[in-house]
Amino acid sequence: QVQLVESGGGLVQAGGSLRLSCAASGRTVSSYAMGWFRQVPGKEREFVAAISWNGGSTFYTDSVKGRFTISRDIAKNTVYLQMNSLKPEDTAVYYCARESGRRTVLVPQTKGAYDYWGQGTQVTVSS
Repeated sequence: QVQLVESGGGLVQAGGSLRLSCAASGRTVSSYAMGWFRQVPGKEREFVAAISWNGGSTFYTDSVKGRFTISRDIAKNTVYLQMNSLKPEDTAVYYCARESGRRTVLVPQTKGAYDYWGQGTQVTVSS
């Protein structure tokens, strides 16, 4: 079993920054791609960013490119999402997730490909 715990969410003004963390326990996630998703009430959970198992590739949804950066610290079994230039439309609950496939070449951007999820952390951006 893998437990994922997100932290770092909060209330920030537009233009501000937050860094989300996703700490994994139970088993290492070093051989798995990791992703960040977000969800607002009444909408589907959407892909935000993902990083390959070795950290060599990163992917972002178009709306966050150039503002968000995903990274991972293998030694700490932790994944991060640095969010800069935040906008009110970034307001959501943010979830981290572990891909179900081990050491995959293609990093998925669909939630169905992820099997372990954290409980989420709220990010609120005021205008």
